[in-house]
Amino acid sequence: MTDQRIQIFADVSELAAAVAQQIVTRAQAAVADHDRFTIALSGGSTPRAVFERLAASLLKEQLPWAKTYVFWGDDRAVPPDHPDSNYRMASESLLQHVPLPKEQIKPILTQCDDLDAAAQHYERVIQSFVPGSPPCFDLILLGMGPDGHTASLFPHSPALAVTNALVTATPVAPLKPHMRRITFTATLINAAAEVVFLVAGADKAGRLAEVLEGPQAPDTLPAQLVRPTNGVLSWMIDQAAAQELKHSYG
Repeated sequence: MTDQRIQIFADVSELAAAVAQQIVTRAQAAVADHDRFTIALSGGSTPRAVFERLAASLLKEQLPWAKTYVFWGDDRAVPPDHPDSNYRMASESLLQHVPLPKEQIKPILTQCDDLDAAAQHYERVIQSFVPGSPPCFDLILLGMGPDGHTASLFPHSPALAVTNALVTATPVAPLKPHMRRITFTATLINAAAEVVFLVAGADKAGRLAEVLEGPQAPDTLPAQLVRPTNGVLSWMIDQAAAQELKHSYG
């Protein structure tokens, strides 16, 4: 059964500070329990704020980098130095500034001509480094788009129905930039020990209310597919994104 927690913060700065602390807490607990911390990163402006805070704060010294393995929940089919690359964003805002061994950074092969083959390759990489069947990440960070998508699981996409793979290539994204992507499937996301949604901004408010308080319609609102089987689902939201919620949350 999913343990769902919802926290609302005054602004993006307060939200980013809380998420950065949660990453450290989860990392320390994972290493104490099984001597490894596996995390999948998200793209977007709010995760960037989290990464920048981790890289520049005292929290950087508390994270067990030598035993940390970094993956990506999705990325666009662009070179790793492209402005639209989630890998590039994380590298510039965090990974270049911390003592994480390079061999423990596991980007998606987004330059592969055959994205289906690249997805299958990434699945094998994950299975090699993340324990469990299906692999159980210690922490997966996710965002949510104004259309209700998460990772690269878009409304009405065939990727939503993929249950026989952990990673899949997607059709051309309906949102700009219009390009194909590689993404974790719901099966892999829901195997995690903890999934944290980072949602900020008034443009997300209406959709967030639908996802959290409306009827179940995961084909239209893919974020509703995220229900960790035996893990924690944390929604960490700023006040602007929470303004249309009808219920009170801690």
